[in-house]
Amino acid sequence: MTTTYKAAFATEAEMDTAIDDLTAGAQRWSVMGLPERITLLQRTRRTIADNAGAWVDAATAAKGIPDGPLEGEEWMSGPYATLSGFAAVIDSLSKIADGKSPASGLKSRTAHGDRTAFTMLPGDAFEYNLFNGFKGELWLKPGISADEARRTAGLGAKRLRENGGVGLVLGAGNISAIGPLDVLYELIAYNRVSVLKLNPTFAGLTDAYTAAFAPLINAGLLRIVNGAAQVGQYLTAHPGIGHVHITGSGVTHDMIVWGSLTDKEGEPQLDKPITSELGGVSPIIVVPGQWDDDDLRFQAEHVATQRFHNCGHNCIGGQALIISADWPQKQQFLAELRRVIAALPARTSWYPGTDKKIANVESAYPDAERLGGRILLKVDESTSQEALTTEYFGPVLAHTELPGEGIDFLRAAIEFSNDKLDGTLGASMIVAPADRKAMGAKFEEAITGLRYGTIGINVWSAIGFLVPTLSWGAYPGNTLHDVGSGIGIVHNSHLLEDVERSVITGPFRPFPRSVSGGEMALSPKPAWFVTAKSAKGVAQRLTRFAAKPSWGKLPGIFNQAFRA
Repeated sequence: MTTTYKAAFATEAEMDTAIDDLTAGAQRWSVMGLPERITLLQRTRRTIADNAGAWVDAATAAKGIPDGPLEGEEWMSGPYATLSGFAAVIDSLSKIADGKSPASGLKSRTAHGDRTAFTMLPGDAFEYNLFNGFKGELWLKPGISADEARRTAGLGAKRLRENGGVGLVLGAGNISAIGPLDVLYELIAYNRVSVLKLNPTFAGLTDAYTAAFAPLINAGLLRIVNGAAQVGQYLTAHPGIGHVHITGSGVTHDMIVWGSLTDKEGEPQLDKPITSELGGVSPIIVVPGQWDDDDLRFQAEHVATQRFHNCGHNCIGGQALIISADWPQKQQFLAELRRVIAALPARTSWYPGTDKKIANVESAYPDAERLGGRILLKVDESTSQEALTTEYFGPVLAHTELPGEGIDFLRAAIEFSNDKLDGTLGASMIVAPADRKAMGAKFEEAITGLRYGTIGINVWSAIGFLVPTLSWGAYPGNTLHDVGSGIGIVHNSHLLEDVERSVITGPFRPFPRSVSGGEMALSPKPAWFVTAKSAKGVAQRLTRFAAKPSWGKLPGIFNQAFRA
């Protein structure tokens, strides 16, 4: 059962005081030199580490997670991700303080369409060992050279004495690192201090957050408030707030901006800029190939992870599985997927409103399969198309079929994802090394046409969220009138301008099968898999490593990882 935390909602007087405090804090930040900023962030990193256990305890209580492997989700998507984000930003500020570009030292190449692609993962020898076989790239918009990007990198961190004022961060209620990392990006990229309004689902994290971010709070750079819609409405309209950032739904965004879901004519109701991350229906494209039984099992676990991690309450959760109607192993793969889903531990949907969404799904898809409390459904020309256009944000996975094989199937699946699915936050695909090699340069040409903010190739696109050097947000081009998966990006710790997307690649097989299959990758089953038995142990040790990296901590991480 989920624990209900009785948090006092902020009063108008308390919010006014918080904004006054932050207004003074923004002025102090504007005159703070880089060495002082770095020291403050280093102190905050230590308090995050000191309070990581309390943070995870509060998050597991909020979600009703029992002791065991599932706790690993909260370590990895909470303190671990936040510590990594702070460390990456500190590194960039240190480079700027030394007179360098925050993008100095990054390897680059030219990707398809005259795009500069910077290698972000692995970023150092530690990451080479911890994420062996994984690669992350940040792609810029066409026509921006690597030299120009390095020269212009820095955003607000190089604009000392700039006062970005006070912003409002409307925090997410599903992943506990989202709000803190949004606050960090506001501070570094825009010199903007923040009111962080917690989603009511995370009210129980108030004390842990307050302790973890005490240095920022004491410096007048952060205030944390609780409340429902009325508190959010007061803050968004407050004259002391100069900017709003929201992680949530398009419905909430449109109500804030327009005061309506249908009437978007004339001037917006919101009188200040807003950026956003709003989720959508994320595709999982499976390129057909000749897979052995172990491949089928592993990739079934991979697909199940992308949908049922965090009980399906992820804005980046894969919802639309796209497979080839001409794949001889199609039915075998779906049978394996059913077995994996049915064998997963029972979980209670803790996010408010999930029961109503599930009822809507069952009404729209009366033939949907129930597998251990989770839903698997098929979408074709004879069924409702709702699963392609409505983000369910729960334990529901849809699958659909397109004709073709190889590059023809991939191109068709990309066109389908671009034109039929709602949103552009992230897309994932699964492709065997031999099949990718057979496509040659046509493979990268094809994925360049996949209009999503993060693309995962043989890795869930959500893992891009855990890599602070990558960007996180929708594919560029959305507007207030048609906001899609949102406007703007966060993370991007090298502070690059003109970002288009991030592309992260992983091994098709875990070690040791990866090596026998021709991939130079030594990573075992990833700890974020919903089937990983040692997820908690790996995530705890990764968090301790992120707090204070050392070679001596790697054996303990590897020991746990190879027990997954």
